[in-house]
Amino acid sequence: MKAVAIKKGQTRERAPDFNEMGTLRCDTCGEEFIIFQDPTFVNKAAAERQARWLEKVLADEHDRERKHPDRIQLPD
Repeated sequence: MKAVAIKKGQTRERAPDFNEMGTLRCDTCGEEFIIFQDPTFVNKAAAERQARWLEKVLADEHDRERKHPDRIQLPD
């Protein structure tokens, strides 16, 4: 696992050894997710791609009337 998004404010999921790369807010419900990357993989361009991918995933979850999970594995 090189990158993960973790819902802000929840307490179960953590990424202690990962670098925080930014925060993304769901346009529909306003929940925020912090994008974390493995320190050996840190890449700003990849984080931007991951944020765009995450936006689509969050929108799709609303289309399917699903709740957002606390942790979402991101593509490399």
